Amino acid sequence: MNPETPAFKANARAALSDPQLQSALSGLPTGLVAQRTSARARLPEFEALRDIGRDVRNHALEYLDLYLETYERNATAAGAVVHWAETGQDAREIIARICQDAGARIVTKGKSMISEEIALNVDLEARGFEVVETDLGEYIIQNRLETPSHIIAPAIHLTQQQVEDDFRKLHTHLPAGRILEEPAQLVAEARSVLREKFMLADVGITGANFLIAETGSSIIVTNEGNGDLTQSLARVHIVLASIDKVLPTLEDVTTVLRLLARSATGQEFTTYATFSTGPRRPEDPDGPDAYHVVLLDNGRAELLGSEFREVLRCIRCGACMNHCPVYNAVGGHAYGWVYPGPIGAVMTPALIGVKAGGHLPNASTFCGRCEAVCPMKIPLPKLMRHWREAEFEQGHTPTRYRYGLKTWAWFAKRPRTYHFCARFAAAVLGALGSGAGRFSRLPFASGWTRDRDFPAPQGRTFQQLWAETRRGVPR
Repeated sequence: MNPETPAFKANARAALSDPQLQSALSGLPTGLVAQRTSARARLPEFEALRDIGRDVRNHALEYLDLYLETYERNATAAGAVVHWAETGQDAREIIARICQDAGARIVTKGKSMISEEIALNVDLEARGFEVVETDLGEYIIQNRLETPSHIIAPAIHLTQQQVEDDFRKLHTHLPAGRILEEPAQLVAEARSVLREKFMLADVGITGANFLIAETGSSIIVTNEGNGDLTQSLARVHIVLASIDKVLPTLEDVTTVLRLLARSATGQEFTTYATFSTGPRRPEDPDGPDAYHVVLLDNGRAELLGSEFREVLRCIRCGACMNHCPVYNAVGGHAYGWVYPGPIGAVMTPALIGVKAGGHLPNASTFCGRCEAVCPMKIPLPKLMRHWREAEFEQGHTPTRYRYGLKTWAWFAKRPRTYHFCARFAAAVLGALGSGAGRFSRLPFASGWTRDRDFPAPQGRTFQQLWAETRRGVPR
């Protein structure tokens, strides 16, 4: 997926004027947000679990080399073949070689954001493989030639009517008069179409919510069961995971899982939590003949040694974007790459560079809701602020903003001049706006006044009011 993050502002304007998108996004506050609030209220120890989860993830990252080696040793002992990939290209080559060696024609996939990050589908299709997304949301957007707009709800930007229209255009082998008025009917139709693909697939690829060093297992959590069918029916199962997904023990994983579903969808637990450890053994009723794990770095090791290390605690629940007023207004595609919302505002510049991704950390109100709801307590506003500073230091901030900040800094370093100019400006604007009490237009503030009025100052600055308060002057 080629990043389109430099076009964020244009994307955002288009999203704000898209009535279908706005209709689809309007359900977030009463949907995922309300469900998380309810789930949190039902678990008195939720905040204590957040502290424990944060500490578990911090510990795993602190000793990441040790736990990755332990994972590889235990996974190999269970029959897995573990591959190390430094870059996305390395991972694509490894996976393509496995598929070619297996003589594969059809490859089924369970939802994997890391595969979106390295554009795996495009690469495999260019090599002649048929790649079928089996998660319902991913299946819908794959057929639309779109990318996910949300980490856990990839088709959240679509309305039910759009999905029905797409199914009627795509599934032309089904009766034209069939009824698709309810979500359950859409799900049933997708299930019937995908069932054949599951049975014919030679290779199944899944992501991994976590890797468990203690047992050499991978785990995926789903609500549809497609992940189970992807990894158990195909002859070859490939797990694609970034190196930061490893956790020390089963107990650690169960602790984090108690936070994941509640933060993501408001469930106590997802419908399926599937642990995979190696290929099928003689006594197993099903499972793959071969089990491969591709461990991808793709910039994580560099992040580990930087001030952005805390972002690696992310467990991909999507809570930050569900509660973000910017994401709620423009949706995920406006962000122009794999990870939208506040987590994307931190991850994207880290993975593709601040020059290309610098718009995203600026697309925030800094209201702090993302940090308040993050189950891993990632300080997302602080990390976005770091990227803003990096963007400025590297000279990528637009010229008018750079000169504006330099002008403000000049005044800020000269308090007397600053206070004098502030008093003068407040007095002039207060007098000019005394009639209506607001301005519908202001020089250098068109971005504000285009959509809202600017309140007129009351004629005195905060410093003046503070000085009067300390002197006991009645107001």
